[in-house]
Amino acid sequence: MYQVKRLSRSEFVPIRNLRYHVRVWGQPVAGTPPLVMVHGWMDVAASYQFVVDAFEADRWVIAPDWRGYGLTESPQADNYWFPDYLADLDFLLDHYSPDAPVDLVGHSMGGNVAMMYAGTRPGRIRRLVNLEGFGMPQTRPAQAPGRYAKWMDELKALHRGELALKGYDDVSGVARRLMKTNPRLTQDKADWLASHWARRDDDGRWNIMGDPAHKITNAQLSRVEEALALYQAITAPVLAVEADHNSLEQWWQGRFTLAEYHERLKSVPQVTRAVITDAAHMLHHDQPHQLAALIERFLL
Repeated sequence: MYQVKRLSRSEFVPIRNLRYHVRVWGQPVAGTPPLVMVHGWMDVAASYQFVVDAFEADRWVIAPDWRGYGLTESPQADNYWFPDYLADLDFLLDHYSPDAPVDLVGHSMGGNVAMMYAGTRPGRIRRLVNLEGFGMPQTRPAQAPGRYAKWMDELKALHRGELALKGYDDVSGVARRLMKTNPRLTQDKADWLASHWARRDDDGRWNIMGDPAHKITNAQLSRVEEALALYQAITAPVLAVEADHNSLEQWWQGRFTLAEYHERLKSVPQVTRAVITDAAHMLHHDQPHQLAALIERFLL
């Protein structure tokens, strides 16, 4: 089993009628902003443990489980809207750092949230690290009828129980699933993550701690012009980190390329790009020491 070097503690914070679970490492340090780390789709805050352990210096780190993930409650709804993540983050920062800007790290979906939030509330962010938060492909208005129809069809599938997440007989099955998804993940890390990524139910089955409603397609089309306007409004220095394994083009099969993402980044007033070697999309699992060193240098 992976040996944790820096212990975290769980805090529960009331955020917009939800009981939010927040994983916290360290203690506040006068004159040093908190480091807020937000996870991606179908992930949990504990996913950052390996990077926190790899930091050279102790830091006050705040990492929430997004709504409907981990130990945070799910809303009384059957789908999720992206602006809610921005509002949740805003309320979270009001709680932990109401009077001073924070350093913000976001991975994947969390990186997209971080970029959008930094453009909406630029004064709340001192430094921003975006870990493979690429955004979404360009869409056309003509796609709207099909998108709304797909959204409604998936809502019906959810209510028929067809989008339920697979359960596992034991926690080792969860670990095997994590390693299948990410072949670079070592056994010790997979075993540790599995017990934070899933929970044992009363029947002894292990279930992923993610609401199946997260699988439903967003009803609204992505609007690149809106994303670029948010990028342009960011005042914090931004570090855009990629893995050397190009997951983006693997996902989108030519509909969205790394070159297009790099072109979008030109809208960010202060941006530096960096690459983590021998890593794929879960780069915080694959190369935590590389990533931790990169983040610490940038946050100085």
